[in-house]
Amino acid sequence: MGEETKVFTLAEVAEHNSNKDCWLVIGGKVYNVTKFLEDHPGGDDVLLSATGKDATDDFEDVGHSSTARAMMDEMYVGEIDSTTIPTKVKYTPPKQPQYNPDKTSEFVIKILQFLVPLLILGVAVAIRFYTKSSA
Repeated sequence: MGEETKVFTLAEVAEHNSNKDCWLVIGGKVYNVTKFLEDHPGGDDVLLSATGKDATDDFEDVGHSSTARAMMDEMYVGEIDSTTIPTKVKYTPPKQPQYNPDKTSEFVIKILQFLVPLLILGVAVAIRFYTKSSA
């Protein structure tokens, strides 16, 4: 019982990512699950997809039985150096240009704001000139 617990970095654990050698990080502990790949009820792909990262959330989301948790003791190989696990980053959506529903460019709008009143004024002057000259 005088054994020191081996501490692994995430990079060291991530090297064990094949069906011949598969290690997982769950709850700050490192487990060699290679022998269990064939027997895992969810299939070996589930375990292999959880390699190279902290698989705690994946493990807890499934809701494993107490028997499954007891089996983990047999697969324990050491602890993970928590400083090597990246912290979760809050998702921020990318900046997008403001949505213009009618797709009309601002330049065209400015031109129309100038020309439409000018056109109305021209029509009014023409009507006035036409009605004055014929009367």
